[in-house]
Amino acid sequence: MSLKTASGFELLLVNSRHVKILPGRKTDVGDAAWLAELLEHGLLRGSFIPPDQVRKMRDVTRYRKKLIQTHTAECQRIRKNLEDAGIKLDSVASDVLGVSGRLMLRALLAGERDPEVLAELAKGMLRRKIPELQRALRGRFGEHHAVLITVFIDHIEHLEAAIAALDSQLDTMLAASHDASEVDVETGEVVAPFARARDRLDTIPGVGKRVAETIIAEIGIDMDRFPTAGHLASWAGMCPGNNITGGKSRSGRTTKGNMWLRDVLVQAAWSAARTRDTYLSAQFWRLSRRIGKKKAAMAVGHSILVAAWHILANNVDYEDLGADWFARKVNNDHRCDHAIRQLHELGYRVTLEQVA
Repeated sequence: MSLKTASGFELLLVNSRHVKILPGRKTDVGDAAWLAELLEHGLLRGSFIPPDQVRKMRDVTRYRKKLIQTHTAECQRIRKNLEDAGIKLDSVASDVLGVSGRLMLRALLAGERDPEVLAELAKGMLRRKIPELQRALRGRFGEHHAVLITVFIDHIEHLEAAIAALDSQLDTMLAASHDASEVDVETGEVVAPFARARDRLDTIPGVGKRVAETIIAEIGIDMDRFPTAGHLASWAGMCPGNNITGGKSRSGRTTKGNMWLRDVLVQAAWSAARTRDTYLSAQFWRLSRRIGKKKAAMAVGHSILVAAWHILANNVDYEDLGADWFARKVNNDHRCDHAIRQLHELGYRVTLEQVA
């Protein structure tokens, strides 16, 4: 990215990997001469510098992710201590720190050890599993387990309050973007562009509110900085590498990019894979059979990023291509031949008849 100074000079922030000087000539004077020569030939490209408001959002979303990771680690420590005490609560309850799980943990910390009394604290659908809970809550819960889990729960509650405060701050920052606010044609309300962009990104399968906020915090909403969706994918490190020499293609592993954006896109891809009747889900399971689930998740994350670029560039909502997109792309005759060939291999003889 380039910046204009008051004196009329154009400043460029350039990636050092792109301007590396030849080995053996590393001096300050040599660096200056090399940069001047690259600039003279138009070979310097400015790095992406997000605007001030996006940088502030980026600070909040990145710290929120760190807190969420710490929260997850504390939850795992609670499960580990319960396992050490012989209590198999996580084998019956899907969420140890849900409403029922927290009631049982609080009772354990208060000194209750009777499995029947603890199991009766179950709420909702978990009450159907009271016999399993009674067996799972028999253990050797000791005093040191109570001390450790008390510390863990207090820390978890503190983290949850901090995460909620950051969520509230993000909502305020998204709603406070009045510089380019616009009026909704349908409702007549003034909508901040960041909030509108978040709601539109939320229409992508697998992308929730938190993921949409992270995407905006990492790339902003002005797609003029990325001429095409391919440029954005390359900057984020979500596209295959291009390494061809002598007519031979070498490793096509993805390049280094924005690790914060990559992580959240891969998480969204795994969520999209669990959706029903969507293009992204069909793409994931189609690719996973050929290249594996991890690479398929990276490919679906790339598709989500491409969709996000089009949504932000054109101010539109996401339109799903449908789960049958790949089937519709294949020639019907080829599909019939493939199906008949599979049935012949199973020992069947097939006669085709056109249905009206």
